[in-house]
Amino acid sequence: MHDARALIDMGAEAVRRLARRGYTLDLAALENLQSRRNQNIRSADELRAESKRVASEVQQTAKAGGDISKLKERARELKDEIREIEAGQEQVQEELRDLLLSIPNLPADEAPDGDSDADAVEVRRVGTPPAFSFEPKDHVDLGEATGILDFARATKLSGPRFAVTRGAGAALERALATLFLDLHTRSHGYVEHAVPYLVTRKTMTGTGQLPKFEEDLFKTGVADRELFLIPTAEVPLTNLYADEIVPPAELPLALTAQTPCFRSEAGSYGRDTRGLIRQHQFSKVEMVRIVDPAEARAELEQMVGHAEACLKELGLAYRVVMLAAGDTGFSAQLTYDIEVWIPSQNTYREISSVSDFGTFQARRANIRTRDENGKPKLVATLNGSGLPIGRTLAALLEQCQQEDGSLVLPEVLVPYLGFRRIAADGTPEA
Repeated sequence: MHDARALIDMGAEAVRRLARRGYTLDLAALENLQSRRNQNIRSADELRAESKRVASEVQQTAKAGGDISKLKERARELKDEIREIEAGQEQVQEELRDLLLSIPNLPADEAPDGDSDADAVEVRRVGTPPAFSFEPKDHVDLGEATGILDFARATKLSGPRFAVTRGAGAALERALATLFLDLHTRSHGYVEHAVPYLVTRKTMTGTGQLPKFEEDLFKTGVADRELFLIPTAEVPLTNLYADEIVPPAELPLALTAQTPCFRSEAGSYGRDTRGLIRQHQFSKVEMVRIVDPAEARAELEQMVGHAEACLKELGLAYRVVMLAAGDTGFSAQLTYDIEVWIPSQNTYREISSVSDFGTFQARRANIRTRDENGKPKLVATLNGSGLPIGRTLAALLEQCQQEDGSLVLPEVLVPYLGFRRIAADGTPEA
């Protein structure tokens, strides 16, 4: 969410920057609403001041034995005028808030031009994609052949875009989540949290999922109570500090959690709907950092490294790209995507997005710290996947497959699994 005054003061610069992400800022409409809001505030203040003066005159005149009928009539008129202008003020304030909530974050100047993944700029590649002497299978065929993935029964339970893991597959999911949490808490300094999976509309609004993306969310409720299923742990983790002032000495805050994530994935189709790439429910380890705005860009680079460390531990080939301004998420000003190699598709696919939101989310959620003079100021927020379990599992199965249909897993997982190989029939083997 933006400060209306800041956007108006930026003027053409705000229009230019938002145009880079395909958003047309109606600056005249914004100025009009802001002007009406300010005028209403001034008028209301003047009327209240007059009402106070009239009330004082009523008392003084009454004490002097004078006629107060006209003064009392004016007092009633002023109450009606104040009530009317307050109603108008509330309407204008709501219109202004709705407009501001609909305006995306200003993209960083270093984000490349463009509006699709084809416009992303590659930063680096790490690892060599495995070369197979046979035609590699995709993770769906591998998982179903070994019996560690069951999509048919998941569909029977819940419909399409769900999965059941079993045996070694379920153990592998658990091992991946524990490995990632251990990395982030023991090596990267994050504090693990267990958070609610159902949150309020206010909480969703704080991180930018609402109001724009309501159709992409699952929600539920009992009686008059409305709750949303989280699309990512970013939502509860960031909002833990909503409406709080974080002491500067406590920054940066580094938070992590493993949660299920629930998404409608509206508009996705084709190969992405097969298997583990785009599901309605999946597990993910999330990283969130709450920092001083001056440190945000350095913190972003550090967080990208934390996500990369997960892939390096597993020995998976990947690359890092910087997203184009027009392909950057609504709340973000700069995003790096980490893309893992998927052999069956002969390409890199996104496995983690790591974003700097600047003060955009902090303004919406009212998360502040204090400046050097002790005055409140907004913090900056960042978040990134570290990592999604399903997509990591898909990449792992495909990059670790053997010609006989078995899977040889990374050594780093053995302490978590108790085995390293999954035979073609799904049997765990040392």
